Amino acid sequence: MPGAFQYRPKFVDIRVRPPAQEEDLRAEDVHALKPGERACDHPGCRRAATARAPKSRDMLNEHYWFCQPHAAEYNRNWNFFAGLSEDEIRRRQEDELKTGGRPTWEMKAGRMSRESAAFVHKFAKGQGGSQGGYRDYHDLFGPNARRGPAPEPEDRRLGKIERNALADLDLDAGADSAKIRTRYTELVRRLHPDANQGDRSGEQKLQRVIKAYQALRKAGMV
Repeated sequence: MPGAFQYRPKFVDIRVRPPAQEEDLRAEDVHALKPGERACDHPGCRRAATARAPKSRDMLNEHYWFCQPHAAEYNRNWNFFAGLSEDEIRRRQEDELKTGGRPTWEMKAGRMSRESAAFVHKFAKGQGGSQGGYRDYHDLFGPNARRGPAPEPEDRRLGKIERNALADLDLDAGADSAKIRTRYTELVRRLHPDANQGDRSGEQKLQRVIKAYQALRKAGMV
């Protein structure tokens, strides 16, 4: 065969980049940031940040942005109570249990607030009798406030026997033990035959008085 028609392969690399360089570029593309992503704040890390962590105990609203591995490492090494004494730690834990660590305020106007001053002004106008104020007809507020009446004692629950016994002693239902004893002594002295020169006309009444007194003693009223 003539030499002009013989096949002579030429070993020429027609690829744009060598294989080693292509692998490095693929590795870089894996960590390349997409639009809208931010880089991890850990020094030298080129991964996308997917988790945030507070910067310090006193700046809980300011955060670092880390990739997931560096966020886990930061959380393992972060101590919220670092630099606090045991008393301060205990106080913070009590606040956390009571209020969840959040600040609290009283649900009322301060003594020097505008609302308090307006109320005092209108209340004073009402006390003076002018229109537009708060009128305290019964002296329930302010320096002239009157104390309510003393609580009345609860009525005793008296049965039929106790009521009849008090009636035999000529007493009302509110008679106390001292009054019952005094009345009983008075009636015995007046109705006893020895006090009436042997007259037994009041003996029947005397028996009712003695029986009534015994019934009241049994009921615990004497």
